[in-house]
Amino acid sequence: MSQVLLLALLAASPEVAASSPTVAGAGREGVISYPPAFFSEAQPTTAFDMITRIPGFVFDQGDSVRGFAGAAGNVLVDGQRPTTKSDDLQSILRRIPASQVERVDVIRGGAPGIDMQGKTILANVVVKSGDSVTGLVGVANTFVWDGRQAPALRLEGVRRGAGRTLEGSFVIAGFTDDGSGDGPLIGRDPAGVITDRAEMHSEGDGEQAVGTAAYETPLAGGKFRVNGRLFFQRFYYGERDDYTTSPAIATDREFEERLESELGLRYGKDLGPRTKVEALFIQQLKSSDFDLVFRIAPDEDLFSNSRTLGETIGRGVLSFTKSDKLSFETGGEAAFNWLESETSYVSNGAPVALPAANVTVEERRGEVFGQATWKPYTTLTLEGGLRIEGSRISSEGDVTLEKTLVFAKPRLVATWSPNPANQIRLRLEREVGQLDFNDFVASSQINSGGGIATGNPDLDPQQSLIAEIAYERRFWKKGSVTLTLRHFEFTDVIDRTPEVVAATCPLLPGGQPDLNSPSCVRFDHPGNIGEGTRNAALIDFTLPLDRFGIPGGLLRGDASIRVSEVEDPTTGETRRISGEHPQDWGLTFTQDIPAWKINWGVEAYGGWRETYYRFNRIETVKLRTFVAPYIEWKPSPGVSWLLQIQNATSRDLQRQQAVYAGPRNLTPLSGREVRQYDNQPLIYIRLRKQFG
Repeated sequence: MSQVLLLALLAASPEVAASSPTVAGAGREGVISYPPAFFSEAQPTTAFDMITRIPGFVFDQGDSVRGFAGAAGNVLVDGQRPTTKSDDLQSILRRIPASQVERVDVIRGGAPGIDMQGKTILANVVVKSGDSVTGLVGVANTFVWDGRQAPALRLEGVRRGAGRTLEGSFVIAGFTDDGSGDGPLIGRDPAGVITDRAEMHSEGDGEQAVGTAAYETPLAGGKFRVNGRLFFQRFYYGERDDYTTSPAIATDREFEERLESELGLRYGKDLGPRTKVEALFIQQLKSSDFDLVFRIAPDEDLFSNSRTLGETIGRGVLSFTKSDKLSFETGGEAAFNWLESETSYVSNGAPVALPAANVTVEERRGEVFGQATWKPYTTLTLEGGLRIEGSRISSEGDVTLEKTLVFAKPRLVATWSPNPANQIRLRLEREVGQLDFNDFVASSQINSGGGIATGNPDLDPQQSLIAEIAYERRFWKKGSVTLTLRHFEFTDVIDRTPEVVAATCPLLPGGQPDLNSPSCVRFDHPGNIGEGTRNAALIDFTLPLDRFGIPGGLLRGDASIRVSEVEDPTTGETRRISGEHPQDWGLTFTQDIPAWKINWGVEAYGGWRETYYRFNRIETVKLRTFVAPYIEWKPSPGVSWLLQIQNATSRDLQRQQAVYAGPRNLTPLSGREVRQYDNQPLIYIRLRKQFG
């Protein structure tokens, strides 16, 4: 594959790459426009189908963090970010019919008057402005190899007219957990001799329902939008391990119920031909209840956690476009976040005290920002900005604390486009991660032998200085390749650290507890472990296959390699950051055959590995390559049938752990365990009918 890609790059001259009429003369410098005709061979049904066919563009869903600024994806709709955090970007784009898309603009490296949301490349879906009524009815079903089914129903509708828009959608669906299955469990002692063997039988599934609604209307010379979302989900997991090396039987039963709601308001108004203002408000409420029962005779463990979260966000932005070469933006954001969590753990009928089991956490956070985009030459764009963030975090209950944090976050991006076929992007930025409230509360690892991971409200956000260079080359109208190199310098890395219960430690001669003693009771929890680094190399490409004898064929791929270093808080040795994938890759082949009204293809997502370093164990999760061939038939406008074989190669999930008798630096290895969850192919069938 690398040889084919190299030949394509060598063969594509800049003149050939720039000759496509669909991208030439697109208007503003730095913006490439793709009209519906560009996607016609693929017969797209939704705006998301169009996004996935844009050369050199890799869709980014956005991050699940608190606040609005840091959660942005890399797609706008009519120049705006969706006024929602809980409704994922992919679902929003799937609700926009392709027939209502006027064009898709791609902004590479920045352009005056466009807020890049912290990205170096953005797509903007421009929706037609005329009156229309559109709708969709979709039904689907997933047939699981063990006889289970996961049906789904989708209803959508949009009415546009007189400058007003009314939208609504409802989805109810079942789903299955592909991280479960049947397979062997094998335990070995340090010498490699098998000590435990069991046959595992597990399955996980659930159901969810989600409804969304939005209304947009002219108001006081501007535009006002209100949107809402309600989400409900139940999830069940069960596992039975039948040991053959002993008469033991282990069972694990888990149940989780989640309820989420969101209200969003946005008002925007032009104060003149060059100035506009926007105000935004978001209110989120979430609750979840989790219960686990683990039994292996004669022992029984019960774990439960109930939590409620809330977030209130207010944001204002003032934008001024001085000319087609220079623009400014300034504004501020305020947020109030809170979490109430109650955790209980009972082992063999006796309650076990956990650190940070019952806590109430509040965060008041504010941010002010300013940025400018300047295009001194037609081939050069510069973007600079500064954000200053301050927050106060307080905790009550089992952990009482209060602290104030202030961070400055500068950003500089330079984009050089010597010709339409080539572009180089440079980025230097300081990022400050947002604390994850899930790290503040306890979680269960009982079913895998890991016991309980406690919470830690006393965390500082992870900070990083990022240097990035990217080279993009476009060729053959639909072809592109982008190479990216990134270097990260971290401070206050958040990873796993031990929580020592001082009351359980033996006393030193002076009467102080010996916190380094192996006999102390310890729990795993998140903590700041100091400085670290990461280097990453990424490539993504789009290769048209017409010149290779496959008319309408397209090959898209991406791959990344990461190398990181931190100091292990238990051993003091250098290792990777917990949970990091050393490499990822994906490959998608599609072919459009308009004469037959079909498109077909194969999606492949490479296997990955992630390792977590606990104080008394090293856990590794491996997921093998996922392959899914599909065929889609569109017999008439608005109607589509999809047949997909998911997990065609029967990939499996493997969980490995090396277990120590105590802290890894103080006690020897006591054994290793491998759990392999085998999965079989699934059959997915979908019928959709669009109206309008």
